[in-house]
Amino acid sequence: MNFTRWSARLPGTQRRTAAAQAATKAQQQPSDSGSGPGGTGAGTGTGTGPDPGPASASAEGGGSVPAARAERTAHADDAGLTTREGADAEPGAESCADSDPDSDPVPEPGAPGADSRHEGAHAGADRSSRTQKQEETQINSPANTHESTPHGTQTRTRLKTRARSRAEAEAEAAVQAAAEAEARVTRSIDALSVHDLLGQVPALVAVVHGPEHRIAYVNDAYAQVFGPRAHGAAARDALPELVELGLLPLMDQVLRSGRSRTVKSRRVPGSGEPSGPGGPGERRASRGGYYTFTCTPISATEGDGVLIFASDVTDQVESAERLRASERRQREAAVTLQRSLLPQELEQPDDLRVAATYQPGGTEAAVGGDWYDVITLGGGRTALVIGDVMGRGVRAAAVMGQLRTAVRAYARLDLPPHEVLQLLDGLAAEIDSSQIATCVYAVHDPNEGRLHYASAGHLPVLVRDPDGTVHRAAEATGPPLGTGGWLHTSGSLPLTPGSAAVLYTDGLVERRDADIDEGVAALEHAFAGASGSPEIICDRLLRALGITAEHDDDVAVLVIQHPERDGQDAELFHNAALDLLGGTEAAPRARAFASGVLTSWRFPPELHDLGVLASSELVANSLQHGTPPMRLRLRRTDRRLIVEVTDGDEHLPRRRRAEPVDEAGRGISIVATIASAWGSRRTPGGGKAVWCEFALPQGGA
Repeated sequence: MNFTRWSARLPGTQRRTAAAQAATKAQQQPSDSGSGPGGTGAGTGTGTGPDPGPASASAEGGGSVPAARAERTAHADDAGLTTREGADAEPGAESCADSDPDSDPVPEPGAPGADSRHEGAHAGADRSSRTQKQEETQINSPANTHESTPHGTQTRTRLKTRARSRAEAEAEAAVQAAAEAEARVTRSIDALSVHDLLGQVPALVAVVHGPEHRIAYVNDAYAQVFGPRAHGAAARDALPELVELGLLPLMDQVLRSGRSRTVKSRRVPGSGEPSGPGGPGERRASRGGYYTFTCTPISATEGDGVLIFASDVTDQVESAERLRASERRQREAAVTLQRSLLPQELEQPDDLRVAATYQPGGTEAAVGGDWYDVITLGGGRTALVIGDVMGRGVRAAAVMGQLRTAVRAYARLDLPPHEVLQLLDGLAAEIDSSQIATCVYAVHDPNEGRLHYASAGHLPVLVRDPDGTVHRAAEATGPPLGTGGWLHTSGSLPLTPGSAAVLYTDGLVERRDADIDEGVAALEHAFAGASGSPEIICDRLLRALGITAEHDDDVAVLVIQHPERDGQDAELFHNAALDLLGGTEAAPRARAFASGVLTSWRFPPELHDLGVLASSELVANSLQHGTPPMRLRLRRTDRRLIVEVTDGDEHLPRRRRAEPVDEAGRGISIVATIASAWGSRRTPGGGKAVWCEFALPQGGA
């Protein structure tokens, strides 16, 4: 038997041959997409069965020489496999490189370029990051992620371990380098002396020691501002600037207590400024400014001392002063705007004494929307208005100005209070639907002795009787202006001679920490005891309610007095009335009545004749166009004569031009020509009133 062929059939030889073939297939499998259990083997013929047995292997050998070659190849492959399994990661890396042509192989430690790559990893984070990415690419390559081979798993594990070790080494090296740099900085700072440190500080620094505060050190900045100082001299003699600023008692306190003290923004005069308490011979600072001084206690071997540190805050102080001045100018402009929208001078009715005050709230530039007004309606009647537009700012002030102008225009129509507010409500919605305003419109009629009012969400009117009893008006007769869709109504309060009333905005009685009803009750109490003129009452109410210049809300107050007339003043105020039932005799009776009354009031003849003519024309107009009952009323004040005729018809007369051929239509034109003013209005109970007035000569009749 041929020994070579016989040896190929030995079990050991067969095992080595099978292992070599398995390793060859494992290396060729990633590059051969068609390899598999039923695929084409490398270096063999086509077949789908299992690996050939000894007989087939012997047949492939083709004789003794091929069999010996196969045996040597099996020995070599077996030895190479064992070497790869026990070696470091470098052969595995070669296997990975062979398996994946696109991957970047990691060189062995002795290979060219390995040392330069390690140096690049320690030199910069970018190159280290690239190395880690290469290792991750090798770890995740198809050859190393192939789970069918133990060799690929071991290689991936070794690569991961080496990457972690390299990252940890680099992090440790970075921490060590940072620690060394910090240590070098610390050593360089520790090497500096105290004089070196304080000498480089731009602030003023002085060190004194002992109970007399003798100078131990002043830095260059201090000497530049106040001049050089002799060491060892007492501060009271050598540091006159500290004496002038009053810092010596503070330094004594710091030395005793051991606690720092600071004084802010002290003014230091310049060299060109007059001397202070130190006398004319003391050295002045080279330039004036503001400094903040901090005195800090220090301990030394030879005794305790004080470190004086002064920082220049001149720029901050001047900037703050400019800001305050700008805010002050803006506030003055805002207050001027607000006051220009209010009445520059209140109208003074014949029968009432009126005073008002307005105080802007807070210190900011924003203005409020509070306003008040007094409007003489004619016929002795007076309209009193106060309101508040919610919010602050120019927009609120603009809305307030428009509402005040509208109120004066509607007041000229001589409408009832609730109708005026009804018109004002629609206008407020048109001006700015987002702005809400409250308002009280009241009318005083001296003939009735009552105050008719309508309130649009405003605070109640207060009326004080002659005996000191204060009455509060009922709740608001309607919602605030601008809400729309509401019918306002009117109310009334008695305002007889000797009585007084006050109208106000919420800034007078509203507080953040109390209910507004408590504020109204406090106002009632203060108003009950307030006496004097309306101006004095305004001031007393403000003081009683604690209104100061720092109050945070605008305040508007309107005080009305209906004084009692006695003595000579009583002679200047008279009333006379005549009821007319109609008929042809009504006009002669009215003329006779007016003539007698005006004669008794001792009017001049010219004014007497004008008064009689006006009474005759108004009565004739009422007889022709009105309905009974009719009344003629004559009223005299210290400044005017008022003639008024009322009837039951609600149609108001109008002045019109009469043609030469017209037999009627001249009565109202005549009255408007001879009188100072005339007008008409509807009366609350139905009907109308037509009036005219004549100004009395200066000084009365």
